[in-house]
Amino acid sequence: MSATILSSGCVVIVGAGHAAGQACASLRQEGWQGRIVLIGDEPYLPYQRPPLSKKFLQGEFEESRLFVKPEAFYQQQNIECHLGARAVRIDRDKRQVATEAGDFIDFDRLIIATGAAPRKISIPGIEADGVCELRTMRDALDLRARLSEKSKLVIIGAGYIGLEVAATARALGTSVTIVESADRVLSRVTGPEMSRFFQNLHHEQGVDIRLGETIAGFETQDGILTGCRLSTGEILPASIAVIGIGVTPNVNIAEQAALPVENGIVVDEYARTIDPQIYAIGDCSNHPSELLGRRLRLESVPNALEQGKTAAAAICGKDKPYDQAPWFWSDQYDVKLQTAGLCEGYDQLLFRGDPAARKFSASYLKGDVLIAIDAVNSPADFLPAKKLIADRAQINRAKFDDPEIPYKDCFE
Repeated sequence: MSATILSSGCVVIVGAGHAAGQACASLRQEGWQGRIVLIGDEPYLPYQRPPLSKKFLQGEFEESRLFVKPEAFYQQQNIECHLGARAVRIDRDKRQVATEAGDFIDFDRLIIATGAAPRKISIPGIEADGVCELRTMRDALDLRARLSEKSKLVIIGAGYIGLEVAATARALGTSVTIVESADRVLSRVTGPEMSRFFQNLHHEQGVDIRLGETIAGFETQDGILTGCRLSTGEILPASIAVIGIGVTPNVNIAEQAALPVENGIVVDEYARTIDPQIYAIGDCSNHPSELLGRRLRLESVPNALEQGKTAAAAICGKDKPYDQAPWFWSDQYDVKLQTAGLCEGYDQLLFRGDPAARKFSASYLKGDVLIAIDAVNSPADFLPAKKLIADRAQINRAKFDDPEIPYKDCFE
């Protein structure tokens, strides 16, 4: 399906995260001459979220270093920014976006980039002072002010965010306990061997990891958090609790506009919804993947950036289908984990390098085809793996087993 090309008009972008920031830049790069209006419910221009659990939380980044583009960029590119303004409704017939303040903004094209929100839990004491989440700059500033050598931190969830916060907190001298309901850390995104590596990494840094356990409630005194009560009845002393049990896509505005939603806003390979004038990008969108043979919703910066480029190109009449191998990264202590592909359905796991030296890679194969890689401090393996996965490359086992042969030359 090809949309009508407009020589002018107005593109409205709802949301102000990585995807929205990229869409703004790409629209101008692709030649859009009309208005661009950015609506964001936070009081900030689009900013990077990955540092929120790492260098920004540790105090090594100033706020200004988080922004995707400086304020001058939006002024120079004549992009109208409505910050601290929540979009609440899309009128597809009138081609308008309504804001919580009662404003109505007309659009010729609309990009929904509303991202995702932390998954909530409902247990006694959840409203206590000291129970936190980490998704926004304000969340990070609040948590940063609470962390100290005297703090006792309990993290609920052992995904990327939970482990990154744990590493940052330990660097600040904070006591850390992680509570995870699964039987291993990173259970949704990696294999058991990699889970053990990261469990050992955190144990070495003094983190107490409780697997197969859940939080039943928060203990408080005068409304202030004092502890986390496990389902076993044990109470973990805590002055801070961070809930990091995943996110859910922000799709309410799409649902109200009768746009199809299924674990995200359903789009095609051009980031276009069933309405040819409306697009969805980033964490809130669900797109088809020819590589994986199914639809998926990705929570990653690379996905947000590429979908921003894809939507901008399509709006400007330059359809460029998006179908790249997913990739992610995580920084914990002196370890950089870089992941490409998805390991679901693998039947072989092959290692290269030295896990004891914290420099190795784990290659996931289905049959002889490379489908994913986890690279620990090994960019020389990770970088070629992205293309190898996209090309459905097959392993040459004899070459792979020879450590002198570069990773990129071990596949055909």
